[in-house]
Amino acid sequence: MGHVIELNALTKRYGDRTAVDDLTLTVRPGHVTGFLGPNGAGKSTTLRMILGLTTPTSGSATVDGVRFADRPRGLHHAGALLDAGDVHAGRTAAAHLSALARSNGIARARVDAVLREVGLAGAAARRIGGFSLGMRQRLGIAVALLGDPPVLLFDEPFNGLDPEGVRWVRNLFRRLADEGRTVFVSSHLMSEMEHCVDRLVVLGRGRLIAEQSLAEFAARGTRASVTVRTPDPAALTVVLAAEGARVVPADAGALVVTGLTAARIGDLALAHGIGLHELTTRTASLEEAFMELTADSVEYHAGEETR
Repeated sequence: MGHVIELNALTKRYGDRTAVDDLTLTVRPGHVTGFLGPNGAGKSTTLRMILGLTTPTSGSATVDGVRFADRPRGLHHAGALLDAGDVHAGRTAAAHLSALARSNGIARARVDAVLREVGLAGAAARRIGGFSLGMRQRLGIAVALLGDPPVLLFDEPFNGLDPEGVRWVRNLFRRLADEGRTVFVSSHLMSEMEHCVDRLVVLGRGRLIAEQSLAEFAARGTRASVTVRTPDPAALTVVLAAEGARVVPADAGALVVTGLTAARIGDLALAHGIGLHELTTRTASLEEAFMELTADSVEYHAGEETR
């Protein structure tokens, strides 16, 4: 299958700090692959190595078996949004795109087409210095799309976008993948990604923590708990514990039970003549599963003293 990004034992060290640690994975076309991890996990460094902007300490990063740095006129092969703020503030949006089109052998008509596609046609003649962060983000996406490439990399693309912009970007990624392109999107927020990705790569401290479909990852978050309220919590706790359940007291007299279904808890309470006032099943969200998975990889936890 074409347009595959392959990382093989990819490693990047800066002095004694390892930013990316022996990373091996394959990103395939036809999917939106989310590249997730806390800030500082090594996501941006990985994307820069794929694009040939940063040299690996060891290992390799290829697109279709070829290092991106070895390809002339790169925008035809891969488009990327790495840093929406890294543009010449004095230029207009149209001039910025036109210069890139010229240097990559891309037709001038494509500039107008991508400006329309990202909703900046009306701002084409405005200087980039006057753009909001959200407009710069849209311009960065226009640059990524300019060469109509089969491979697209986006680093934190949702930064600065309003809810409508976030929805638009999600739909754009979905459409690009449905066209058979390889779409690799980095973010530190699961909540932004869960509505548009179908595969996940999770990084923590430069190492691969998970590589799986969204459905497989979601299964990590489905450890159900049941909230129970009863006038006799002590008696119910004894009964449920005897069945192998874990029972933890919660606020306002509630019990949180794991290891038994709500139906089974109801049956046991009835069999022992214990009244129930509430029986509610709750499943963990994708965000909670992600937070739990990456908890050990977060560099600074709130409330911790930094040394």
